[in-house]
Order: sequence, then structure tokens, then C-alpha cells
Amino acid sequence: MNPVYKKLQSARLELQATALTKSGKNKFAGYEYFELGDFIPEIQKICGLKGLFGMVSYTHEIASLTIHDTEAEGSVVFTSPMSTAALKGCHEVQNLGAVQSYLRRYLWMTAFEVVEHDALDASTGVKVVEKPKSPIQITGTDGPWQMKVSADEDSQDWLVAVSKACSFALEMTTTADDVMQIFKKNKKIFDAVKTKDPEFFKDLMVMFTETKNKLIKE
Repeated sequence: MNPVYKKLQSARLELQATALTKSGKNKFAGYEYFELGDFIPEIQKICGLKGLFGMVSYTHEIASLTIHDTEAEGSVVFTSPMSTAALKGCHEVQNLGAVQSYLRRYLWMTAFEVVEHDALDASTGVKVVEKPKSPIQITGTDGPWQMKVSADEDSQDWLVAVSKACSFALEMTTTADDVMQIFKKNKKIFDAVKTKDPEFFKDLMVMFTETKNKLIKE
């Protein structure tokens, strides 16, 4: 058997015995998740001690993580199909960077069996109104970062839709100005949220502020 397998399994067990903290938070879906920085430093330390080295690479079709044995011949490869992103307000390089960051995170999580909450499970409990009787639809100003949200005005679905759209958009931001543009372009939507549920609006603004401050520090 390739000796790299034994080393990798030993590294997985050591990582599982380590107390990792999830810094990613999705307040509106109600779950936390691992960001890349939550586990990469520990993984790199363990790999150094075990004689392992990991290298991520990309082609047009495949993203791969190859873990090499630095003390003997041997390696193991983890792959994922490449994906795409087409976010308004982001140029091609930003979209590519977003895709690579997500795939890099998932490849390392797969290689080291990092387990976290299933984001899909968090959303399956949300009621979906297929044919709303009283639909409301508000669209932001045309251009980059524009949002369009529609749902039944008599339920919480519209607020949930707004929060998910904001959460996804904020995850794709790379500068504090991006965060401000999301708010400015969609002010009509946020004004409607404030009128419908002031407390929900406050929580939404906290998410914007935290994202902006994080990007400023970076």
C-alpha cells in the first residue's frame, strides 16, 4: 500500500483531535461553517510533522489537491469539477478568485474529512410559496450588485429571500466599497425591509458592517 495513505490517515486523526473553531456565520439560515483560515494553519502544521505536502492546482475542467509524501515516493489526489460564478459588479478575475477559493476550501475539507453542518439542511425548512396570492417584487437600481427579490408579502419568505441574496453577495465581495455598493444599489429593498421588520433590518445591517470591517482589516 502507498505509505502516503497511512500518513494521511494519521494526519486526519490528529486533526480530528484538535479543537477547531468555525468563524463563518450565516445568521439568517442559522448555521456556522468553517472558513479556510479556520483549519489550514493546523493542517499545514500537522502535514509538516507527518512529512506531507499539499498542492492545489486548476485546469479549465478540474480543480485538484495533490498530497505528496515528502519522505518517500507517493502521492494521493483529490479532484473536483471546476465551477463558475457570474456575479454582477465583479470582473472575470474576481469571479475566478471566488470559485478557486471555494474549491480550495472544499478540496482540503475532503482530503482531511473535515465535517461541518450541511448548509442544504438549513434551508429545507423554509416554506416555498410557489404561487403567491399577493406577490411583492422590489428591484434595486440597474447595474452592478443589483438585487431583485419577490415573494408573498403575507409571509416571511420575502425577508428570507433578501437575507439569502445579501449573504451570497457579501461572500463575493473583495473590498469595503463592494459592500457599500450592494447597499446603495438596493436601498429600495432595504427600506422595505426596515418598514416590514425593523429588528430584522438591524440584524441585516450588522452583517453588512461586520463584512465591511473584515475587508478593511484585510
